[in-house]
Amino acid sequence: MPHTFASSRAHAASAAKIRKPLDKTAPPASALADADADAPFSFKVLTVNIHKGFTFFNRKFILNELREAVRSVGADVVFLQEVTGSHLKHAEKFDNYTDAPHYEFLADSIWPQFAYGRNAVYTNGHHGNALLSKFPIVRFENLDVSISGPERRGLLHCELQVPGRSRNIHAICVHLSLMEAHRTQQMKMLSDLIEKNIPPRCPVVVAGDFNDWRRRAHVQLARSANLREVFVQANGQAARTFPARLPLLRLDRIYVRNTASHQPIALPSQPWSHLSDHAPLAAEIHL
Repeated sequence: MPHTFASSRAHAASAAKIRKPLDKTAPPASALADADADAPFSFKVLTVNIHKGFTFFNRKFILNELREAVRSVGADVVFLQEVTGSHLKHAEKFDNYTDAPHYEFLADSIWPQFAYGRNAVYTNGHHGNALLSKFPIVRFENLDVSISGPERRGLLHCELQVPGRSRNIHAICVHLSLMEAHRTQQMKMLSDLIEKNIPPRCPVVVAGDFNDWRRRAHVQLARSANLREVFVQANGQAARTFPARLPLLRLDRIYVRNTASHQPIALPSQPWSHLSDHAPLAAEIHL
């Protein structure tokens, strides 16, 4: 079980479940820091804001369909935003509503390990960010980056141990504010997290819903954290992801650091266009 770091705010408490015991015979990454260069390795990531399992305008609950779509991508690591941990009223209203936390339902038997960072708590339940992983999650932290007002936001930082690699992968699932002034501060918090908590040579993947419709994040994160966006590097600009049926705004991102190479993966518009208000992004990352 990874050590749990909870935010000082009560509404941003974290939760995680590990289905498979970690291999305690494997040497920690710190013991291998001076080892010879690792063999080439690649993994696939997917990020999507799942809109709490509902279609656009909350007309239909479609978590079962969403699970099949997520599975079809074959990602090793999945970054999820707006994931419901619990909601009493929805369970009463919708016949197909799952009793399990949505991150656990989506992980099913495909991703043996997952972490959940609870950001927003209300009378009937709570939601936040989640990360599903085929690799062991050896540590995670949910950092509350809410600024003011009703928006509750967080950064879910997970450290992944990949067999045969001397350095762990650091994966950060992001959901930032709708307000630009708040996003600027939140990206500063993200950069500080990377600088203070992640060894400088470890691979880093930051993915999620940045709400950055003015595209200010690229310059700020490149300068402060040396992060590069996968779609910008490949295509010259971020991918359009919102609204999913006819994407116009480039809100969702996959940023990387200390990777050998990376390629965007083209995903079909169907069935994704009716599964959420955001289109997903996927990428192959090589170390």
